[in-house]
Amino acid sequence: MSFIQQAPREFTRYEIERINRNQLGVYGLFVMGRWIYIGKGDIRQRLLDHLNGDNFNILKFQNIYWVVEIIPNKIEMSNREKQLIVELQPICNQKIG
Repeated sequence: MSFIQQAPREFTRYEIERINRNQLGVYGLFVMGRWIYIGKGDIRQRLLDHLNGDNFNILKFQNIYWVVEIIPNKIEMSNREKQLIVELQPICNQKIG
């Protein structure tokens, strides 16, 4: 099951800084229907880390958007991240399993 339906946000500092601090969950980055990366953790901090270049492969793309699911339970968060990676096959994630 893909991300819950929502309006995607642009991968910009402005949009990311609108997220409340310490919100835990999973997030996905994509361009034009192509998934780039699925991650988990403190959503605001992780997206800012990516924007600042912690994974240079992500920044190779232009017109990036993101979506999130708030999941405060760490076990559920990890399980959901793995499920989304298997389903969506983002190109910047390492293979799981």
